[in-house]
Amino acid sequence: MPFSDTLLEAGQDVWAAQKEHPFVRELATGTLDEAAFEHWIKQDYRYLLDYARLFAIAGTKATNEKTMTHLLGVAHQVLDHEMDLHRGFAADYGISDGELAAVEKAPTCVAYTNFLIRTAYEGSIAEIAAALYPCMQGYLDVGEHMASLATDEHRYTPFIEMYTSDEFRDATSWCRDFVDRCGEQSPGEHDAMRAAFLTSAKLEYRFWEMAYTQEGWGL
Repeated sequence: MPFSDTLLEAGQDVWAAQKEHPFVRELATGTLDEAAFEHWIKQDYRYLLDYARLFAIAGTKATNEKTMTHLLGVAHQVLDHEMDLHRGFAADYGISDGELAAVEKAPTCVAYTNFLIRTAYEGSIAEIAAALYPCMQGYLDVGEHMASLATDEHRYTPFIEMYTSDEFRDATSWCRDFVDRCGEQSPGEHDAMRAAFLTSAKLEYRFWEMAYTQEGWGL
């Protein structure tokens, strides 16, 4: 079994919980509160800055030239393309670029990004691959689930289309192959990879919850 499938099997309960989360189900049907979606936009924008850093640091740890080139390319693509899409989403909801830049991370966003950056600096390339995988595969799987629930076009249709696009499928496929290569090359790190994967997967679930409850610091 490819190691990516082993990880998904280990995280199947988290995957099921994500698909059943009210943020996911209500977004799929177009009934999600706009304020919750705006909270997701703002927090995911801040998350993506560190996600790009994760790929950039991973690129510096890669020993294969082709892998290094791809990882650094993904970091650039996140900053140049995906964050542009988020700015577009934000503009549709009246959120300016200045507001996005000034957003304070919610506790869950802090926890997730801190975990990713710590893994990037302290972990091996195999651990990094496992830590970044839940975001890619999770959004594709949740996006496909949302598409199966959606019956009509609505204001959140562009979100579903973005995460079920051919471009995003290709990116996820590369990420899955990357995890498999790391699993084959580093059999002694399987436990560490599994731990990193499950932590990221649980934080993916918490990210939906953070957006749905519009989590703040409560101070």
